[in-house]
Amino acid sequence: MTTKVSKKNFFDIKMPHTYILLSMIMVFMAVLSYIIPAGAYERIEDTVTGRMVVIPGSFEYIEGTQPGVFDVFIALQRGFIDAADIIFLIVFAYGFVYMLIKNGTMDATLGTIIRKMGNKIEWLIPVCMLSFGILGATMGLYEEVYGLIPVFIGMSVALGYDAVVGGAIVFTGVATGFAAAIINPFSIGIAQGIAGVQMFSGIGFRIIIFIVFQTASIAYVWRYAKKIKKDPTKSVLYGVELDTIHKTNKDDLLDTKLTVRNKLCMVIFVLTIGILLYGTTQWDWYINEIAALFLMMMVVVGVVGGFNATKICNVFIESTKSMVFSMMICGFTRGILILMQDAQIADTIVHSLVTVLEGQSKYISALGMLGLQNIINFFITGSASQATITMPIMAPVADLVDLNKQIAVLAYQFGDGFSNMFWPTVVAFECGLMGIPINKWYKFMAPLFGIMTILQIIMMLVAVAIGYN
Repeated sequence: MTTKVSKKNFFDIKMPHTYILLSMIMVFMAVLSYIIPAGAYERIEDTVTGRMVVIPGSFEYIEGTQPGVFDVFIALQRGFIDAADIIFLIVFAYGFVYMLIKNGTMDATLGTIIRKMGNKIEWLIPVCMLSFGILGATMGLYEEVYGLIPVFIGMSVALGYDAVVGGAIVFTGVATGFAAAIINPFSIGIAQGIAGVQMFSGIGFRIIIFIVFQTASIAYVWRYAKKIKKDPTKSVLYGVELDTIHKTNKDDLLDTKLTVRNKLCMVIFVLTIGILLYGTTQWDWYINEIAALFLMMMVVVGVVGGFNATKICNVFIESTKSMVFSMMICGFTRGILILMQDAQIADTIVHSLVTVLEGQSKYISALGMLGLQNIINFFITGSASQATITMPIMAPVADLVDLNKQIAVLAYQFGDGFSNMFWPTVVAFECGLMGIPINKWYKFMAPLFGIMTILQIIMMLVAVAIGYN
């Protein structure tokens, strides 16, 4: 008699705690400071964008900071201070949504939506993902949608999906749109300005890119959602206990009715999202203003929902308990960046990688730029930061190998955006917000990231072939 040995999937292997994983990355960065010499480019203010950009050919080695053991812990403390704006945005946004859940508005609204849409309820997935994608591709929204994560995770769980579906609707939707941007001012606008390319030119090809990538993203998430709805054991989270804020199932939701207070609270919720979008696009709002908006509206929906001042305070305190894990991750990820900034190895890495492109053919150079931008995004996060460092270098390189600068911008756009769904420092932060184990997110995301990588390569080769400009 033979015994069948089950094969263990790589993503099912027990991963270390997220804090341990991030601590390992911090130690890795500290070790790199002893291996990679510090270096820096000279910088000047770009007259078009008003940002400090590097001067090509000005790189020189300098004396950097090599952190000791105590310095690593100091960097973590500094990370929490530096990430305070994001931390409190998460706390207040979560508190706002949690208040709507506690006063019954969320259950009553979901129940009404389910009754109205019936079997068409699954269409919420593509519609919402496309909406987030358009916001990312045009307005450059990204962190601004963090407050909606609990809403969509709660909705997905209540509808018989899992937390991954809810998180993917928001993150994958907006991240795909941001990466496959059409007129994103924070990536395309800055990069084209620095590269000396006409602002928002080449829009026709980027619209095609957006359609291709957004379609692939929606199809993947929608297919997964249908699969686990039919067979819950297919979920990457099957057997994993999560602290999901929304515990109501679909059948219970069908019995809930909207009261007058619920209707008023939902109007306030929609109004809040409207103010958020208007504020970010017309009033230059960012993290602080958005956090203040969520805090104010949390109090408003608490009062309108029938809670007194003491109850509002108690509900808010209760909501923060579930966010400690996410808040800690913010500090860890920012601490990693601080360690690298102190060591001043980012410019050295960029300088070393760019030299690889010298003397290569157009096609190899285009794909090389794509690969380099993906690697650089591990060390330099933030669209504007990466653009100001890499575009002044990549644009002249494109000229040297007879490539249009527009293709250099495209490589930056892809490299800066899509890897955010896969690099561990960003993924750890996202998983912290969603309350999902990092290895389970990778199990879900790995195939989609592979598809997107292939599509990026294809689009870069097409761009070279057609002389994209």
